[in-house]
Amino acid sequence: MLENIKTIVLDYDGTLHDSIKIYGPAFRKAYKFLVEQHQVPPRTWEDEEIVKWLGLSSKEMWEAFMPDMAIELREQAGKIISEEMKNLLQSKKAVLYEGALETLEYLKNRGYKLVFLSNCGRTYMEYSRDLFGLDHYFDEMLCAQDYDFIPKYEILLKVMGQWQEEIVVVGDRYKDMEAGKQNNLQTIACLYGYAQGDELKDADYKINHIKELCKLL
Repeated sequence: MLENIKTIVLDYDGTLHDSIKIYGPAFRKAYKFLVEQHQVPPRTWEDEEIVKWLGLSSKEMWEAFMPDMAIELREQAGKIISEEMKNLLQSKKAVLYEGALETLEYLKNRGYKLVFLSNCGRTYMEYSRDLFGLDHYFDEMLCAQDYDFIPKYEILLKVMGQWQEEIVVVGDRYKDMEAGKQNNLQTIACLYGYAQGDELKDADYKINHIKELCKLL
């Protein structure tokens, strides 16, 4: 049981949002474009292969996936992913994890300050906010694009001084754990998300379902 926590910083993709449901189709559409441009060979991508890029910024994703690709092509493919995810959000194809909104409601009613912090772009954040009514739950919503896609731990360092302590960071990737550890904050790892290997091994607490936050806090 965590004690004296006042502010909860929550990642979005892989923590609240089962984002492979819209990222997978968007990635495949961008890959098809690259095939048509004779940049990559045709192949089938399984969700399990794609999830490793969820939680990274667009820049980090392309540097990891195809670091030698021309910037212009990278930008075109990135725009395809962004536009397709926006279309799928508008079509209400996005899905939150079961119990996500109920958990946010519980935490809000307990008096915690809830902060949304994602490596996403602003448009994606705003469409998600509108689709799921996230501003009902979150006191503050932050996206990496508004901070020139600097690492999460640097964004936190810039803004957390205005929040009540103690602060805990909740997420499913090493970027979230790094954000907490670099700022001497406690961390909660979401094992049901998109983590690869042992990247969550240093988390202070681990949960197997979003609803378990209600037991910890």
